[in-house]
Amino acid sequence: MSDDDKRDDRWTSGPELTPEQAHREREAPRGDAAPPPAEDAETLRERQRLAQLEMMDRWIGGVLVEQRRSRRWKLFFRFFFLLLILASLSTALYGIFGAPGAGAPAQPHLGVVEVKGVIDSDSPASAERIIEGLERAWRADGVEAVVLHIDSPGGSPVQSQRIFEAVMRLRESGDKPVLAVIEDIGASGAYYVAAAADEIIAAPASLVGSIGVIHAGFGFEEAIGRLGVERRVFAAGENKAFLDPFSEIAPSQRAFWQEVLTTTHRQFIEDVREGRGGRLADDERLFSGLIWSGEQALELGLVDGLDSIDGVARARLGEARLRDYTPRLDPFERISRQFGRVAMEWLGLPRGESPVRYQVY
Repeated sequence: MSDDDKRDDRWTSGPELTPEQAHREREAPRGDAAPPPAEDAETLRERQRLAQLEMMDRWIGGVLVEQRRSRRWKLFFRFFFLLLILASLSTALYGIFGAPGAGAPAQPHLGVVEVKGVIDSDSPASAERIIEGLERAWRADGVEAVVLHIDSPGGSPVQSQRIFEAVMRLRESGDKPVLAVIEDIGASGAYYVAAAADEIIAAPASLVGSIGVIHAGFGFEEAIGRLGVERRVFAAGENKAFLDPFSEIAPSQRAFWQEVLTTTHRQFIEDVREGRGGRLADDERLFSGLIWSGEQALELGLVDGLDSIDGVARARLGEARLRDYTPRLDPFERISRQFGRVAMEWLGLPRGESPVRYQVY
């Protein structure tokens, strides 16, 4: 390169630049740069066509992504429902072949049936479930005694009567003893059930007794009158709505309902006397509805001893060998029942329960 060329070269003439300054110099637009050539119509049409194709490709890609996402959710729900079906089948098969009592250990043990919570046809302590557990324990090999493990405040008199009669049938067969062990509370309908056992064992601080019948409600006839609300009840039969809380109850209706409760109470007393025999003390308070501690109940003849279920097992077998024969609850049935109850409440539909209900509490 000649000296004249070097003088005219903008990169070799002038002051020395740092790398940063040189970079800015290179990137700076030059005033003498020629404008881009104008595009003709054909080039513009081609550019628009390519832009449309690109937009179409993006739209098709989005549709494919949504379809793939939809297929994934469909597969997920199919797999989920398949798991539900398999779990239901497993639960059913377990209830048939792997239920408590199947393959019971050959060594002696106590067959336990749990009576927990309110005794009611829709509760875990229903007569159907408890009777099924009693029969399983009764038939199982190695069961030295059947134990009703009770922790219940009572409940339906009909359900309690059914369990009482089932225990009495087993007791009269004489094959093995039936024991009732009261944990925290064995009152009213729960004591009704326990009275059928050969022996009743209770914890010293447990609550035992409450041999009585109750029906509780409210009267709102004056309240709706003050609010200016008119109660409209349509019934065939002059006494059909006599327990309506918004209507007055006549003295004759009150006497009739008291007779119903008294009759149920009499049945309760007769069955307790049949089950306990001469072990009951001669005390008029026994059937008054009072409730006692386990220690007091022992003095009154309501129970035969004070101990826990482990203590009962050790006393009979030398060690606490227990096996639960209570039928397992179907979780799917409970979930569906709860879902149905919630749905009815949301829809404002009436529940199919009888408005006439009394309890042995």
